[in-house]
Amino acid sequence: MNRCPTAAEQRLRRTTLAALALSTFALWPTAQAQTLHRMFPDKALRGTLVVTQPPMITMDGVQTRLSPGSRIRGTNNLLVLSSTIVGQEFTVNYVLTPDGQVHDVWILTEAEAAEKRPRAADLASN
Repeated sequence: MNRCPTAAEQRLRRTTLAALALSTFALWPTAQAQTLHRMFPDKALRGTLVVTQPPMITMDGVQTRLSPGSRIRGTNNLLVLSSTIVGQEFTVNYVLTPDGQVHDVWILTEAEAAEKRPRAADLASN
């Protein structure tokens, strides 16, 4: 019983793997070109987020805090740790808990930021 592949079998394996790798890379730009359309809750507000010292943040210049279990999602909709974005300013949509803490945050792309959405200051003036 011969367990070592022959030279022809090795070439066939290498050719198959190379073809598979090339087809994967050929499809990569198509997968990257797909845009993610995120749906935000109706009660989500627009704001400017700066994480000062987690869980402390400023939202539109007003100091507040993230709620326990809060989630920050990046432009790719993956979770972002608040400690990794300390000091950076982002345009976001966010949802508050009943006691006024920020619970869900979505960091917006330029296209999402161009859409109109109410801010907390707009609701306070009404």
